[in-house]
Amino acid sequence: MEKTITASIDVTKIDKARLFQGKKGNYLNIALIPSPNNEYGNDFMIVQSVTKEERDAGKKGNILGNAKYPVRDSSPAPAQAAEPSDTSEPF
Repeated sequence: MEKTITASIDVTKIDKARLFQGKKGNYLNIALIPSPNNEYGNDFMIVQSVTKEERDAGKKGNILGNAKYPVRDSSPAPAQAAEPSDTSEPF
């Protein structure tokens, strides 16, 4: 089952020095960090990625926003009518 995650970021918080040119456009590496029991109902925190060396030195990426799984209707799907089966015997 495919799960879609919806997200919002504050683009003013992006460290523009971390944008890089790729083959098909400009990119920014981000990370989604699980944030269970978030007071606002978000499932993830979106942060700007940092290098391994920066992480090892204790640097954290800018918090850009949040993401969550959309709320889905949890009611069961309606039952479909069964196809009538031919149980008659040939004569």
